Amino acid sequence: MQPVSASHTRSCPTREASLLRGLRRVARLEAKGRRISARFTTGRLAIFAFGLFGSIIPHKMGWTTSGNMALAFSVALFLTVAWYHNRLEDRLHRLHRWQGIKQVHLARLHLTWSEIPLRPITVPERHGYARDLDLAGPHSLLHLIDNTISSQGRQRLASWLLDQPPPTAPWRSRQTLIRELTPLTLLRDRLTLEAQAVEDADIDGRRLLAVLQKRVDDSGLIPMLLTETALTLTTGVLLFADLLYGLGNYWMLSFGLYAFLFLSVRSRSEEIFDHAQSLHLQLERLSAVLGYLERRSYRLTPHLAQLCRPILEQQSRPSRSLKQAASVMNRLSVRAHPLVHYLINAFGPWDLYHTYRLQQLQDRIATIAPGWFELLAELDAASSLATFAHLHPEYLWPTLLEPGADGRRGGDVPMLAAEGLAHPLIPSTLRVANDIRFTGRGCIFLVTGSNMSGKSTFLRTIGINTCLAQAGGPVCATSFRWLPVRIGSCIRVDDSLDGGLSFFYAEVKRLKMILDDTRNEQAPPVLWLIDEVFKGTNNRERLIGGRALITALAGGNGFGLVTTHDLELSELERQLPTVTNVHFQETVAQGTLQFDYRLKPGPCPTTNALRIMALEGLPVDAPDPSL
Repeated sequence: MQPVSASHTRSCPTREASLLRGLRRVARLEAKGRRISARFTTGRLAIFAFGLFGSIIPHKMGWTTSGNMALAFSVALFLTVAWYHNRLEDRLHRLHRWQGIKQVHLARLHLTWSEIPLRPITVPERHGYARDLDLAGPHSLLHLIDNTISSQGRQRLASWLLDQPPPTAPWRSRQTLIRELTPLTLLRDRLTLEAQAVEDADIDGRRLLAVLQKRVDDSGLIPMLLTETALTLTTGVLLFADLLYGLGNYWMLSFGLYAFLFLSVRSRSEEIFDHAQSLHLQLERLSAVLGYLERRSYRLTPHLAQLCRPILEQQSRPSRSLKQAASVMNRLSVRAHPLVHYLINAFGPWDLYHTYRLQQLQDRIATIAPGWFELLAELDAASSLATFAHLHPEYLWPTLLEPGADGRRGGDVPMLAAEGLAHPLIPSTLRVANDIRFTGRGCIFLVTGSNMSGKSTFLRTIGINTCLAQAGGPVCATSFRWLPVRIGSCIRVDDSLDGGLSFFYAEVKRLKMILDDTRNEQAPPVLWLIDEVFKGTNNRERLIGGRALITALAGGNGFGLVTTHDLELSELERQLPTVTNVHFQETVAQGTLQFDYRLKPGPCPTTNALRIMALEGLPVDAPDPSL
């Protein structure tokens, strides 16, 4: 086993400078656009005034033709100016959205958590390492990198981090796709922009797919549509005949029969109408996203082209079908306004006709729509990791090692080797990087050190970067090579009132789970990260239990780190060839504790608990600073 060394990571200011330049340029464009928009508003008022007085005055003077011409010209000019003004406002709206996207990128770069949207994600309560490694929740890895636009994309991104390790072949394809997407900032921003052009809500793929695949009750739909259409035409003819020739109010009979049929069948598609009120905007956004993907060139991005093949090889573009479905649902959503709804249906079978249109679209796209949502989920999740990689060009793309038979036990085969390894959730100005190398299964680093010296943070640093690597993303390191691993951690353990578990019992159950995983020789090795082993019991039993656990882990299918305050455990290095002592240490300068957070070889030569107590004013005898 090689000794460890330390180095500092340096962040690259290029991305920040580029983002700030882009934001300044957008601010100038937006200010210019607002000035032009104000002129358009003034112009529309002037045209309205000209049309009003230019038509009234000539009519008062008996110049009817001139008045009509002035009115027609004013209306045409007003509509033209209004059209250009609306286009300008739409562009300003998109520009403002784009500005918001870049501001969030800047917040991600600076770790300004309050300005980074926090999107909820469900994590299994008993997940082995999500809470320990800060993968989900506020100020977590998902909080930092989640830039998804769909609920399915968010679930896919979370699964890449939480369901590990991935099979080798899919992982390689995934990383290749992410690396291909990394320089495509315009594509990633456009996807977000198209999805957020109307509203900030996610595209709910499951709800959309359920609506697209749920058929309307079509029993008797076409005969009923034809019947109501015939009654509508009959009513119109009879009403026209009554107005012209005084035929009588026979039209009321046909209209009454039409109204009866309308009221008797209006509840048949109640669920579709309810969906239509909320989902037509989501369909429009999905159509805009897929439409942008349909129009782009994939000549230089073969893996992205392979992913987008389901929408590129179809004769009918998905965006067109989705846009038509959105239009139909938009028309069906008029039911949310009862007065307008009844008035429109009084002139014809509006509901039935658009239900029939929706049914036709469902028949066309129900079987191929799942492929679109699968594409979106994969692209969405990959784009989030690509954005993370783009914002941190100093981060490294890790190298996946192929497992070999010679690495089953001992030897010099690297299981995980990292240089310049640092925590991505710590600001670049504060983070300290360390090197680590695990060689052979059963390799254990026994980490001792003072309180607050960085032991727990180092465990999380290794764990969170391994999760990033196995998700297909870049890592906060200068070198990172590893074998696929299962991750097992025991860092944050709480007692459970609901489960009737004490702190110590919960810790024991967690450690037993890790130990059981190491006994599976057919699965990938376990990377265990154990913080302050058996801290929930007394010194004597903690030492006995710690020795037994470390001995068992040294003979299991895995490798990892165990931190402890018990310096007596460092004697295991002489008893077990796979155990190596390392430590973190503090220094005392001018009456204060100072930490360099650098990993050093050997057991820790000092302790600091009494020093901390004394510095905080507790009545203890302060130790000699020279010791």
